[in-house]
Amino acid sequence: MELTLWTYEGPPHVGAMRIAASMEGLHYVLHAPQGDTYADLLFTMIERRDRRPPVTYTTFQARDLGGDTAELVKRSIQQAVDRFQPEALLVGESCTAELIQDQPGALAGGMNLGVPVVNLELPAYSKKENWGAAETLYQLCRSLLREQVPAPGTPRPSPDRWRAEGRRPRVNLLGPSLLGFRCRDDIKEIRGLLSEHGIDVNVVAPMGARPADLLRLPEADANVCLYPEVAGPLCSWLDRQFGTPVVRTVPIGVGATRRFLDELSTVLDLEAPEANEADLRSRMPWYSRSVDSTYLTGKRVFIFADATHAIAAARIAADELGFTVVGLGTYSRELAREVRAAAKDLGLEALITDDYLAVEKAMGEAAPELVLGTQMERHSAKRLGIPCAVISAPLHVQDVPARYAPQMGWEGANVIFDSWVHPLMMGLEEHLIGMFRHDFEFVEGHRSHLAEGAPPRQAAATEPVLAALAGPSLAVATNGAAAAGATATLAPPSVTEGVAVWSADGEAALRKIPFFVRGKVKTNTETFAREHGLVAITEEVLYDAKAHYSK
Repeated sequence: MELTLWTYEGPPHVGAMRIAASMEGLHYVLHAPQGDTYADLLFTMIERRDRRPPVTYTTFQARDLGGDTAELVKRSIQQAVDRFQPEALLVGESCTAELIQDQPGALAGGMNLGVPVVNLELPAYSKKENWGAAETLYQLCRSLLREQVPAPGTPRPSPDRWRAEGRRPRVNLLGPSLLGFRCRDDIKEIRGLLSEHGIDVNVVAPMGARPADLLRLPEADANVCLYPEVAGPLCSWLDRQFGTPVVRTVPIGVGATRRFLDELSTVLDLEAPEANEADLRSRMPWYSRSVDSTYLTGKRVFIFADATHAIAAARIAADELGFTVVGLGTYSRELAREVRAAAKDLGLEALITDDYLAVEKAMGEAAPELVLGTQMERHSAKRLGIPCAVISAPLHVQDVPARYAPQMGWEGANVIFDSWVHPLMMGLEEHLIGMFRHDFEFVEGHRSHLAEGAPPRQAAATEPVLAALAGPSLAVATNGAAAAGATATLAPPSVTEGVAVWSADGEAALRKIPFFVRGKVKTNTETFAREHGLVAITEEVLYDAKAHYSK
């Protein structure tokens, strides 16, 4: 077992909670100790919901282990049904309760509760949150639809049956859930997009659905797998059992939205969409063709996220914005094959890990100019001095905006464009301010161009440090000598072994380097100085190091 401060995914019962909290009329009885109730905070704090998740905990304590905990489970289940009157009941156990082996699902199945009961067996020590969400949605739908499964050998429905029935085609949108990334807004955007193309939405699940809505899933002409991490197993099962085709293109980015509409048209036997629709609906294609976009061409980007958003981000970065992808990875092990294939197309080796420290190390070695990742990559990028945009769960409350901010469809492409480009453009602005910081317009204390003048520049903060380190060998001109035209002289300081000190001119040259690559240049220069036994890093040393690493 590995001890870590942060984790990309929680245990699988948290995934089950996401399904329960995303739906209406569904309740989850979780056999768990008192401490495992922390998961409530994920929804009330991060999602900023006005109600806690529909979960009843057995909350057994240490003293209960000496008695009949099975009776405690049965009592909790009955109380939950009596109080909440759910349309369906999920019953499972947390990672701690799994060790007791009370089998709460089997207990609930023999209680004649009068509602459908889904027994969730989620192996907490080998699987994680997204798998738990996918398995819960799959088991729930499979249990509720058991009576509707066609007999073996039943022919698949015709893709254009909607015409014979005199109606518009309809699809299910599967996968959006709480604690996903911008799912609420994605649903709204895709609903509007489908409506514009003459397609109705039959059911959205799990977000906003009731158990009764899941009974209508087979009525759709196609299933749209919006989030494969959650909906992949269910879509495959519906395809096998009911013959409902699956649209698997995730419409994130301009190119993917085009392909999504094309795939829908093929599956539903509709006319192909207009070829210029992207130019009319999104600003990204226009910007990509503009002169301004040349500033972004070739920018080095490191991507680490869930598989769906990582693959989409890599495609957008490389094909739509002209970035150079220098790293691609995911924590979604169930979809590692797809991420490896996407990385191979870019000439990279995918990073598949759930260790955020390994991701931070790879990020530092790649020396990107922009990071696209989760909230953990945002923290790592901040330590490394690299701009970052969050594109995936796990997320922070600031990544759940009150405003409309989808990732999918044409408007989603606009949001992505703003979210990714602004950190780089602001980086350019910061770099320009840094370049001209000695100009009177940027001198500290200067407030306006109408002022009589800026205060005199203060001595660099590093000069006293250098003087202390160097001792008598470092001569710094006094104010009187400076007034007479004298200049400071810098003798090689004598410092403790292996430590190189930046001189004033070296630091000035370093400040002229764009901040998003400054950290890499600083590290390389200090390594160069150490390898060559230098104790002072001057401007000349910096450029010697630059020439050395450019070979």
